Amino acid sequence: MAEKTAHDGLARMALVPRVLEARGLDVTPGMIARLHGLGDHATVTILELILREEVAHVAAGSRWFRWYCEREGADPAMKFRELLGEYARTALRGPFNLEARSAAGFDERELAMLQQLAAR
Repeated sequence: MAEKTAHDGLARMALVPRVLEARGLDVTPGMIARLHGLGDHATVTILELILREEVAHVAAGSRWFRWYCEREGADPAMKFRELLGEYARTALRGPFNLEARSAAGFDERELAMLQQLAAR
């Protein structure tokens, strides 16, 4: 994805942090639950830290994505959908950690769109 978007900062900020890195927001809670059930509290503590830090990483990407959209006069939700269709048709898989994604800068329209696209 980094190579595919090397020519376009807006596409890079839409897709690398908000699709690839954001996937960690979705899968980490399940990993935490499984490891907690196995009694691996040391790894759970590490994954909880990683999850908190990943929210901040994705939020930084969201801020830069919105900055690029504002600069270009683009609607962020519509531009995100367009870029997903162009570059990441198969990269979306649910379920999504809506709470973490919201904390990382996704708005309600984007969250609804992600769920709709992943259901196809």
